[in-house]
Amino acid sequence: MMFLLFPSQQALSQISVKRANGTESDEPITRILFVFDGSQSMFGRWKSGMKIKIAQRLLGEVIDSLSGRPDIMMAFRAYGHQSPVISRAQRDCEDSKLEVPFGTGNADFILKKLNEIVPKGTTPIAYSLGQSANDFPPCDNCRNIIILITDGIEECDGDPCAVSWALQKKGIVLKPFVIGMGLSEDVMKQFECVGNFYDASDEAVFKNVLNIVISQAMNTTSVQVNLLDQSGQPSETDVNMTFYEQFSGAMKYNYVHTINHRGNPDTLMIDPIGQYRMVVHTIPPVTLDSIEMTPGIHNIIAVDAPQGQLFLQMQGRSDYKRLQCIVRQHGKMETLNVQEFNTSTKYIVGKYDLEVLSLPRLKFSVDVQQSHTNTVQIPQPGIATILLMAKGRADIFLEKDNQLELIYTLPSNSTRETLVMQPGHYRVIYRAAKSRESLYTVEKPFKVASGSSVQIRL
Repeated sequence: MMFLLFPSQQALSQISVKRANGTESDEPITRILFVFDGSQSMFGRWKSGMKIKIAQRLLGEVIDSLSGRPDIMMAFRAYGHQSPVISRAQRDCEDSKLEVPFGTGNADFILKKLNEIVPKGTTPIAYSLGQSANDFPPCDNCRNIIILITDGIEECDGDPCAVSWALQKKGIVLKPFVIGMGLSEDVMKQFECVGNFYDASDEAVFKNVLNIVISQAMNTTSVQVNLLDQSGQPSETDVNMTFYEQFSGAMKYNYVHTINHRGNPDTLMIDPIGQYRMVVHTIPPVTLDSIEMTPGIHNIIAVDAPQGQLFLQMQGRSDYKRLQCIVRQHGKMETLNVQEFNTSTKYIVGKYDLEVLSLPRLKFSVDVQQSHTNTVQIPQPGIATILLMAKGRADIFLEKDNQLELIYTLPSNSTRETLVMQPGHYRVIYRAAKSRESLYTVEKPFKVASGSSVQIRL
């Protein structure tokens, strides 16, 4: 007698992999749900024998080979195996059942259920995929994979592609694997949108495809990211990169790009299943969508990321505590970065608008060039001290080309203000709070020079 124990959802969410030495690993558990075609067409002949018998035997060998691995959990769902088709109008389009839920040590139970399948019904692929969303209990560190085996197309007016996309977008599963058994070319095309599709034309190919799928499901693949400069060379480096799942948006990997001692970008190990969106956190960031890895080979991802340095410099000694500059892409209002003076920062090659948060604010445009330090220099400031007879309204204007530009208003409760200001010609216009007529307005022009101070009394 065999007793099979299935862990609770809470237990599943806390599963970790045990290494051979008994220590725990942070590597995720891979949960594989086999979705098996038990429809009546599986009674058909296929080269050396009956489809159902060949599929049962070869899938059984794979399940047996995976038993006992601490980094894998398996479950088994079948469809089209419970209700016979009487006519096109009388068929069970909900004939799908999770025969064996995820658990530990359940390979023998899956094999027993697999070999008990007797083809009977129709092919509700979309419904089965939709139901599989409930087959994966919550888990904090799991990779959820569906391997669908079928010899026919959807027969219940469902949309397997839409269901698959929804499962991936919600982050329930990675891109499913679909193994077709002797399908026509037209049918094969309809499965390409469901997931990673493989056509098995005969028994030998089916066995090989199963092994390939399991290998892809279990192994990572090597990736090299080339950050290209303007000449197309992978010379850019020392920048963070984030990989997101394309459909779900889930964050998967974070790396600081590095060029090794041989002068080549480092090799990364990435899960090859599904598509990725990569964001290179340059300023501004560079994004590459719909990245697909080819398992078993060294993949190279190339992205244009030419950069140059922007150095903000101030002449002479500074009386500013922390002078900052707003950096925007040319012609855009969105703030791209706030950079402090006397620092150097990398930017993607291009034109930028700068707004220095000085008094008054200074505005420039600069072209950042490849592998070049682009320097923006401003004059050394001076100091102006404003002394008022009494509290009131006092405004400071920049005087330029016979025009006044308001740059600062003194606090209404203050009679003394010391300001660090850029060199230039200014005018302060003041009226005491107790003076109720405009004719009591007074004004005084003054000049601020670099490295000097001036006092203005009103």
